[in-house]
Amino acid sequence: MSDEAAIACMMVLGAFLSWLATAYVRRYALQHAILDIPNVRSSHATPTPRGGGLAIVLVFMGAVACVAFAGLLQSNLALVLMACGGGVALAGYLDDRKALPASIRICIHAIAATLAVIVVGGIAQQTLGHMGLHGVWAGSLLALVALTWATNLFNFMDGIDGIAGSEAVFIAGAGALLNWKFGGEAGLTAVMLVLAAATLGFLIWNWPPARIFMGDVGSGFLGFTLAVLGLAASRHGHVPIEAWAILSGVFLVDATVTLLTRMVRGDRWFEAHRMHAYQNIAGRWRTHLPVTVLAIAINVFWLFPWAWMASLYPARAILYVAAALSPLAILALLAGAGRNRA
Repeated sequence: MSDEAAIACMMVLGAFLSWLATAYVRRYALQHAILDIPNVRSSHATPTPRGGGLAIVLVFMGAVACVAFAGLLQSNLALVLMACGGGVALAGYLDDRKALPASIRICIHAIAATLAVIVVGGIAQQTLGHMGLHGVWAGSLLALVALTWATNLFNFMDGIDGIAGSEAVFIAGAGALLNWKFGGEAGLTAVMLVLAAATLGFLIWNWPPARIFMGDVGSGFLGFTLAVLGLAASRHGHVPIEAWAILSGVFLVDATVTLLTRMVRGDRWFEAHRMHAYQNIAGRWRTHLPVTVLAIAINVFWLFPWAWMASLYPARAILYVAAALSPLAILALLAGAGRNRA
């Protein structure tokens, strides 16, 4: 069997196993009352099972082990994805079952990000040069901040049905396409595709109206894993890290603009809220599906072409980041990011 056929089979199997595992997690959550109870910050009205992201974690871990065993993925990267990603997922799982102190979660995320940077490496020196920065420490520090922020990004943005799952499918799938097209390592392409497939299996259950939520076990894991894969691909292929920032634009811009707006306003920015742009739009439209579809459309028809251009002309990538994300920042502000819904 060719490598392409093997990867295709792994994707189909991964999607099916994730779908099946999500069904089991949902039944278990219902039996043991592991539910997301609506509160003033919620965007849903009925108690809903949570923790479905565990299916993504388990399927992806198995796929990484298989790809590494086949010799297509570097063992050190596989270790980071499984050990550090597993630590982030475990912290999320414990938080889903019984609220984990924020200090402990942040500590685990920081340790995972630090180990990932040590093993994988920081932002490449060539990329730093495009940003006007220099030095190994600058690249490592920037990578550490990016990984820590990305780990929490999906948690912040996982507030309406289907949006986090579809975002992960897009980033992983589009990243795999770019990595393949521009000469990246086959093993990285394979695990990206399997991550997209595993998330798709879960997304079937999470599509509006959601029958189960991802939970912190899935959101933190996806944020961390996608960031590590992007960092690794930028160091071992020809897809610059800026392209990954563009692919993550919907979540990156909304979360960042919301956070900065709340900080400027003097709000207690570290407290939970529902002031993101996508939440405000969903509140005005009184439904989740159009908002999720809108995010998918922005990803496919706006962000992906810019990410392609950044990969094609890496010397100008930082300019493409600005061109791609600036309009999204304006839209986020117009949608009331960081402010209470009217």
